[in-house]
Amino acid sequence: MEKRAFKDSIYTAIAGLTKAFGSANRLEILDLLANGEKTVEQIATQTAITVANASHHLQLLRNAHLVKSRREGNFIRYSLNGRKAYVAWKALRDLALEQEPAVQLTLQQFRQKMDGPRSRSVEALPAGGQVLFLDVRPADEFAAGHLPDACSIPMEELPERLGELPRHLTIIAYCRGPFCTLADEAVQLLMANGFDAVRLEETYLDHKLQTDGTWKN
Repeated sequence: MEKRAFKDSIYTAIAGLTKAFGSANRLEILDLLANGEKTVEQIATQTAITVANASHHLQLLRNAHLVKSRREGNFIRYSLNGRKAYVAWKALRDLALEQEPAVQLTLQQFRQKMDGPRSRSVEALPAGGQVLFLDVRPADEFAAGHLPDACSIPMEELPERLGELPRHLTIIAYCRGPFCTLADEAVQLLMANGFDAVRLEETYLDHKLQTDGTWKN
């Protein structure tokens, strides 16, 4: 009975942790927070939910030790609670990409609707420095962390700043990962204006984990 109680206690605690992942809104919040700190108001706006709902989801994620918070003046800023929280989300995301038909089909249909922007993984990038990494996330997310030597032009500014980009290089646009649409929009715009452009599937954090496994807390 002592052994049974031990196992029941362990697996019950783990099951409680996994409940934090059991919400589409909370998964999107984790995806957003992987790109830097955000206030509850920013999260509510970017996930199209109310501030009250966003606050509720954040509380559940914090109770599960997946996110942490800090006060800055009148605002509370939330972020992922370290490298392992991101690794857990990444594992779930990658599992869905590999084994969930609904995710695969939805992603395929969206890319086709966007005129099929080309995409590449980190391993398939051309060598020799003939590319420019273009980060099209908001400027605050770029400041929180980005690929080495990447150029920052937020998607909302890109139409007016195309003249800043070199036409002799392949533009590798990236954003928050495979479920973010910013890089798709960027590639569509760039190709329409005569650039050689592809989107990067991974996030900059995926690249860091692949190269040196480090995490900036």
